[in-house]
Amino acid sequence: MHPDLTERILQHLETADKVDTLDLAGLFSEDHQKIVGALKSIQAHGELVTAETATHKSLGLTDEGRAVVEHGSHEALVYAAVPPEGIAQAALMAAGGPNAKVGFSKAMSHGWILVDKSVSPPLVRRKVDTITDAVREQLQQVAKGKGGQLPAKEVADFKKRKLLQETTTKSFVLARGPEFATTLTKLETDLTVEMLASGLWDQLKFKSYNFDALGAPPTRGHLHPLLKVRTEFRQIFLEMGFSEMPTNNYVESSFWNFDALYQPQQHPARDAHDTFFVNNPARSHKFPQDYLERVKKVHSQGGYGSKGYGYDWKLEEAQKNLLRTHTTAVSARMLYKLANQEGGFKPAKYFSIDKVFRNETLDATHLAEFHQVEGVIADVGLTLGDLIGTLYEFFRKLGITQLEFKPAYNPYTEPSMEIFCYHPGLGKWIEVGNSGVFRPEMLLPMGLPENVNVIAWGLSLERPTMIKYGINNIRDLVGPKVDLKMVEEGPICRLDHA
Repeated sequence: MHPDLTERILQHLETADKVDTLDLAGLFSEDHQKIVGALKSIQAHGELVTAETATHKSLGLTDEGRAVVEHGSHEALVYAAVPPEGIAQAALMAAGGPNAKVGFSKAMSHGWILVDKSVSPPLVRRKVDTITDAVREQLQQVAKGKGGQLPAKEVADFKKRKLLQETTTKSFVLARGPEFATTLTKLETDLTVEMLASGLWDQLKFKSYNFDALGAPPTRGHLHPLLKVRTEFRQIFLEMGFSEMPTNNYVESSFWNFDALYQPQQHPARDAHDTFFVNNPARSHKFPQDYLERVKKVHSQGGYGSKGYGYDWKLEEAQKNLLRTHTTAVSARMLYKLANQEGGFKPAKYFSIDKVFRNETLDATHLAEFHQVEGVIADVGLTLGDLIGTLYEFFRKLGITQLEFKPAYNPYTEPSMEIFCYHPGLGKWIEVGNSGVFRPEMLLPMGLPENVNVIAWGLSLERPTMIKYGINNIRDLVGPKVDLKMVEEGPICRLDHA
């Protein structure tokens, strides 16, 4: 650092016993910080010089003080604004500038002006023909670096008027050290095998280790924005007393994905253009036989107060394996397990957050693979009011308080509702999820008691993540076009939940 400057400092010390870095800055016409930087470079090479800290106090002009040097003191400006015939005090205050009040007071105390009350209204007139602007002259001396010559009384007054300020400057007094030299030798940074073998290391100087320096940041993994938002959603469910469902079954049978949910086998969602079917293994064979027969009967013949769909239900269609199209397939398994557990039915609250797959056209808001957030509550006598109240509480914890509900249709819920929330940024209502009360045709074949109702709701994980992180295209969030820098530098997710 500053190789020429370091040598000049050393050469100057060869002929001088001591020197202050402030004096060197003036001598070399260099900024003082550059002199200090060069000193640090010299000190890194060993004990070439000694440096003692020194403190210097000096007077400097404030912005107001510099204006006085340029234009004159406040009192001189007020005096100059008084014409020979006099002027009303209000007009003088307006003409004297922002500091006219101070200037008027000082000019009066100096005896430069007077207020003539023999006329109406009273006029301010000059009391003397000429003045000497001592304040300006003294501040000009400070500007030239001669502030030390000012009397203490004047310094105190100028400080009070905020024309002067005292600054403290730290410098170093340099002297020759025990290893003094006029040139710097290059410091070695690495100890090599050759140095050790030849013994040269004993004659060389090595650069000191800086143990306070920050090391290179280690390479590490980063949480994807989806995982950050997922963690927040999961915490909200846990706070509300929900238990997490196992969701590791990406491959599911059509029976649990569709038939158990009272979704007919001819429903369009079960076509290949909407669902990914698995070729190997193509079919499942393990089902609870009694339950399967009840599901078959309610589809084809009806039951439990329902007429059913009245079609020929086929086992081969229910056996087809697919990539699950919703996590409600997991809910169906859990509700069947709940209905047939040892000790009978007990109220339960479940949630899941995991991937689902649909054969959809890819665009800015749709992917073939996305995440579904689902909440399920099973208890005696639950109603639509319970569902709405639970939704208000759930979304309040997400920071969403303005909700609206719209009637909808789902094969496995009745009544069904779409959930809309008001988005202040977009200035409009947007759909955020779906909800409903599971139909008796779905629940009663499982073995649940007739007085037990199940309410449920679901929403995607991607849409709130895109809103939270300001992402407009879902392909910038998931897929090969994702910017890894966005993942690395993405802030932590904090939903404004209560």
